[in-house]
Amino acid sequence: MRGRSVRKKIQLFIGLFSLLIIYSCANIGTPNGGPYDEDPPRFVSSTPAPNQTNFTGQRIEILFDELIQIEKPSENVIITPPQRQLPVIRASGRKAVVEIRDTLRENTTYTIDFTNSIADNNEKNVFENFSFAFSTGDVIDSLEVSGYLLNAENLEPMPGITIGLHRNLHDSAFYTEPFDRTSRTNDRGRFIIRNIAPGTYNLFALNDVNRDYKFDQPGEEIAFNDSVIVPSFEFTSRQDTIWKDSLTVDTIHTVHYTRFFPDNIELRLFKEKFERQYILRPERPQENYFVLRFNATLDTIPVPVPLNFTPSDSSWYVAQRTEEGKAVNYWLTDPEVWAQDTLRVELTYPKSDSLHILQPQTDTLTLSLRRRPEPKRKKKDDEPEPMVFLGMNIDAPGTMDIFDTVSIVFDEPVLELSEEKFFLDVKVDTVWTPVDFEFYPDSTNSLGFFINRPWQYGEEYRLEVDSATIFSIYGKWNENFSRTFTIKAADEYGHLYINIAGLADTTAAFVELLNSNDQPVRKAWVTNGGVLFKNLNPENYYARLIIDKNNNFEWDTGNYAEKLQPETVIYSSATYNIMKNWEVEETWNINSATFTNQKPLEITKNKPAEVTKPKRDYRDESRQTSGSSNSGMGMPF
Repeated sequence: MRGRSVRKKIQLFIGLFSLLIIYSCANIGTPNGGPYDEDPPRFVSSTPAPNQTNFTGQRIEILFDELIQIEKPSENVIITPPQRQLPVIRASGRKAVVEIRDTLRENTTYTIDFTNSIADNNEKNVFENFSFAFSTGDVIDSLEVSGYLLNAENLEPMPGITIGLHRNLHDSAFYTEPFDRTSRTNDRGRFIIRNIAPGTYNLFALNDVNRDYKFDQPGEEIAFNDSVIVPSFEFTSRQDTIWKDSLTVDTIHTVHYTRFFPDNIELRLFKEKFERQYILRPERPQENYFVLRFNATLDTIPVPVPLNFTPSDSSWYVAQRTEEGKAVNYWLTDPEVWAQDTLRVELTYPKSDSLHILQPQTDTLTLSLRRRPEPKRKKKDDEPEPMVFLGMNIDAPGTMDIFDTVSIVFDEPVLELSEEKFFLDVKVDTVWTPVDFEFYPDSTNSLGFFINRPWQYGEEYRLEVDSATIFSIYGKWNENFSRTFTIKAADEYGHLYINIAGLADTTAAFVELLNSNDQPVRKAWVTNGGVLFKNLNPENYYARLIIDKNNNFEWDTGNYAEKLQPETVIYSSATYNIMKNWEVEETWNINSATFTNQKPLEITKNKPAEVTKPKRDYRDESRQTSGSSNSGMGMPF
């Protein structure tokens, strides 16, 4: 009996243990350990104390309530006045440590702006907009100015740009002296300069390439405020509402605070129209021509002077501009010249000197053939020589837009090309009938030409070129060419008319229609209070208006020395949905949107980063974890 009782107890224990295992499998999951930490680090204490006066040390320690990290301190932490020697900024456990290497100025307020660089070590919760100040004198300066910086041409928010104040109001201070106080724009282009002393200042933005806080590099992007800044403040209040839920108000608090002015500064960042001119590395991709490229458009074509070869006559090359005038192809016409692997020439060309003034520069260039042409294979005695024709690329797709042109690009320079070499016919009923057309060269590529005419909706055309009617300078001729194409029908297009409100009748302006990549696809003058875009392909469009001060139908940049701001750009916040066979009319008040919220987010490239982490549902997280664990084990429960 005793043995049977023991066996029953053992069996009962095994059964209970098995049930426990099964239950555990059915509910397997990783314990979430309770709610995650969603709070950023909190300030506890510091040495020196916040806003301490008469500080004489070089080391600042700031203690928080948990372990911290500092993201990219050299980029994200701003110390003002600017430091000539970079400080040491690091996280040490729960402390942020800053070691200043410059000698501190007397009677000066220092600000250490950590922006959004401090976060806790585990969950990366960001302590937003944290700054710390102390003074080497008896007073802590406490005024602030703030605003936004956007790209002048496309109103993109410009992050990471230095914003600076100059107490010296002479124009030359921007070139010769570092800023008195600085800040840096965040990912929305927002800036705040803190701890400013009372006074009058000039305000600038500077994409400070060499980090000297001066505009001493012509390629640096800048912005400047038209008038001086006089910081001020007022005591005011606002109403803060606490909600019980999405519909019910709990309480309304009156919050008293100090408002600093100006707090709505608008700056437009631009790069002055300046290009240092110099030659890039020359190339000789084929034996019969070499290419000289420059970083800016040339006014004249440089003349190469032979050094290690003697051409048979002075016309040993044909020069042709390409790449919008920034490159020149030199086609060699003397076979004895191009037979050489290496050509050395002397070239005199315009180059910018140290004062950015164009001066004649003479260089010796070595033009080595990148590769010799492959040797021709041996052919049989009765095998004819393969014919090599003149390359002629004609871009005339089977279906063309009514505003398109036919482009023609040759592989080599051609001789005596005229419109008589081309035949354009339109189909009338079933008969091909010759029509007139325009024939003109491509201004940006000397090997290119265009054919155009006032196409009509739905017309069918045929373009032909007889063989051996066009010759290159090397004696090659073209093959026969024939192609038909059709102009799209009227019902394939939509049309858009925008009424422009808020623009003075005497103000010259034009509108650029943009695609989803913020690239212009059309532009037109504003006339009689509106702008018309006909024959648009069905898609979504966007628009920006340019106040054209010099009436040249182009956006123009600014110039600091001339106190010339860039031309004003205004974005429409609307999306224009164009459909086939639709006529759309919209009204756009160009003054309806503020400086920072004009540009649609869909075409904004510098989108603001999400700083705070989204709230998490821990119970749902636990359920998801359990489910994923079960499926991962693959057990038949």
